[in-house]
Amino acid sequence: MPCSRAISCTPPGATPRTAADLEAVFDVPVQVSAVLGRTRMEVGDLLKLGPGAVLELDRKVGEAIDIYVNNRLVARGEVVLVEDKLGVTMTEIIKADKN
Repeated sequence: MPCSRAISCTPPGATPRTAADLEAVFDVPVQVSAVLGRTRMEVGDLLKLGPGAVLELDRKVGEAIDIYVNNRLVARGEVVLVEDKLGVTMTEIIKADKN
């Protein structure tokens, strides 16, 4: 039976890996970004923007936002309010296909 994303692919006779095996990289910093949406515009239109200008994004209200780690899409989520700051609740983890 071939390995799938839902099945562990530990080779026969090998010890399964655990989170403790990754302890050496726990302190490595990564960049995490939550992207509300995107838009395209010409430079001339960009230069005309000022206070109060509204940029229309490619997402609808309530639609999941993308969460990137080091510029790789890893999850989707919803914007939440945490005291007086914005946060993100992850609603979907994106599994990377390994080719």
